[in-house]
Amino acid sequence: MGSVADHYDTLLAEHYSWMFGDFETRVADQKALLESLGVGGGGGAWAVDLGCGPGFQSLALAQLGYRVRAVDMSEKLLGELTSRAGGAAIECLRADMREIDAGLLSRAGLLTCMGDTLTHLDEPEEVSALFERLDENLAPEAVVILTFRDLTEELSGTERFIALRGDKDRIMTCFLEYEEDRVMVHDLVHLRGGEGWSLLKSCYPKLRLGGGQVADMLREAGFGIELLNTENGLVTIQAIKD
Repeated sequence: MGSVADHYDTLLAEHYSWMFGDFETRVADQKALLESLGVGGGGGAWAVDLGCGPGFQSLALAQLGYRVRAVDMSEKLLGELTSRAGGAAIECLRADMREIDAGLLSRAGLLTCMGDTLTHLDEPEEVSALFERLDENLAPEAVVILTFRDLTEELSGTERFIALRGDKDRIMTCFLEYEEDRVMVHDLVHLRGGEGWSLLKSCYPKLRLGGGQVADMLREAGFGIELLNTENGLVTIQAIKD
């Protein structure tokens, strides 16, 4: 079993943006989601984007008027964000979100952790520890927005095989293996080359977290829950530092 960082370095980072389709459409979708949650008119305030990836949320936040500190462990994805940022007010930082610097958080009135980033932690206790760190260091009344896939309900049989995206030169699928508190995600990428098709494969664990479980962790850390919604398996939580 590889680590999350290894999986991104050896396979997923190379195909991550492609997997989501048109980049600008994805940014626009995230901007619309943030606006629907009342985020807008940042006025130069600081926001932190944990697990920023290639920048779907970071660029959306910058368009909404925020100065963004974008944090990720993938050098490749941070490089992609940097190349797309242009003159946007985005600072990229390669770091583990479990070790995020207190000074980075202290001026932020908004923090996002979206797109399954939370499920990349190793244990539920690390999720609780992250929330406690956020509560200790974020600015008063800071807003936290989380999205992640609820993997608590098990798929069975062939339903565990999921088509992610395909075109004439690349096909990406995954299949899931369930353990007690995590899911092993096996990513398979078929690439067309001069001598036919080749197969790249790697796997990594994701935590099985439910919306209510994560909301309880936030409350225990000192946050008030303003929104808890699950739609098509995607959990969205908006919380505020009490």
